Amino acid sequence: MATAKKAPAKAPAKAASDKAAAKKAPAAKRTPNPAFMKALTPSPALAAVVGSTPLPRTEIVSKLWTYIKQHDLQDKANKRNINADAKLKAIFDKDQVSMFELAALIGKHVS
Repeated sequence: MATAKKAPAKAPAKAASDKAAAKKAPAAKRTPNPAFMKALTPSPALAAVVGSTPLPRTEIVSKLWTYIKQHDLQDKANKRNINADAKLKAIFDKDQVSMFELAALIGKHVS
């Protein structure tokens, strides 16, 4: 015996006031944390990669990623891992690190 499919029930139409309530006010623009914008002096090992001038932490991470990409140091199989060359090995103290470890490793090399 064949059974007939039921048509899905229609949702009730929303009132105009519901639509107005659903729209949110624009979010306030976020201000950067001043701790991230403070210029930090890199250690000699880190300075070999990012330069010796004092930089904010965000710029240090950005320059480090630029170096990693220029020298093709991301692992081919797992892009979250970074293979260390001679300069990065002085910072990382191991042959390969996860990108999630970068912040902790950089923190040890700035003052």
